[in-house]
Amino acid sequence: MSGALLPLRDEAEFERALQRPVAFVFKHSTRCGTSTAALIEVRQYAASHSDVPVYLVDVIEDRALARRIAARVGVPHESPQAILLAEGTAVWSAAHFDVSVTALEEAAARAADERAAGRASNP
Repeated sequence: MSGALLPLRDEAEFERALQRPVAFVFKHSTRCGTSTAALIEVRQYAASHSDVPVYLVDVIEDRALARRIAARVGVPHESPQAILLAEGTAVWSAAHFDVSVTALEEAAARAADERAAGRASNP
């Protein structure tokens, strides 16, 4: 994985994201300054954590997909918004100025710890 943001443009791509052990989905509005600030944070995270794929949804161009994602994972739609998926389930989300490199790192670390604990208790 290169550390680049992966465009998420249709439900088939979203289904592939759901199959990953862990992945972030970032909903971005190109018309929002707050979203631009969050995008900078998400890009920084992706650049230094190439082991966790980060998918990008443009909520202006792909509004229907952004809403279907919200319905599918049970996280109300916001923008900007980061959602952490672990084996197809939303385990964490943040919106607006709560989207930061530190928040993404902490969420991914918790998910990794929980997966490791699950493997340890289910040999």
